[in-house]
Amino acid sequence: MPLFLACTAGGPGAPLSPSAFQEAMRAPGAQVVDVRTAAEFASGHLEGARNLDWTGSVLAQRMEELDKEAPVLVYCASGRRSAAAAQALREGGFLHVSDLAGGIGAWQASGLPVIDR
Repeated sequence: MPLFLACTAGGPGAPLSPSAFQEAMRAPGAQVVDVRTAAEFASGHLEGARNLDWTGSVLAQRMEELDKEAPVLVYCASGRRSAAAAQALREGGFLHVSDLAGGIGAWQASGLPVIDR
């Protein structure tokens, strides 16, 4: 079982706390996906994240660019879009998917860093 899934209090598929999400980002091959809009992404995002907008169907159109066997960590503003995106990824055959509980807002409230470029 991958380290990031073992860190979840609610078991596999449960949203990760900001600290557990940060730890999961360190896993070899981890793919961090910001499913917010391009404008939201430009206002600040997690280091190493790629922007694949959920609402604009960019994630659905470009899902094949992600490695199905490597960890996929998704986040949005509050956790609603990322939960839906995580479910879609699981249904698409991705083996190790987690989302950030409370989104980037919870991340920032925890004092964790955001990239502003």
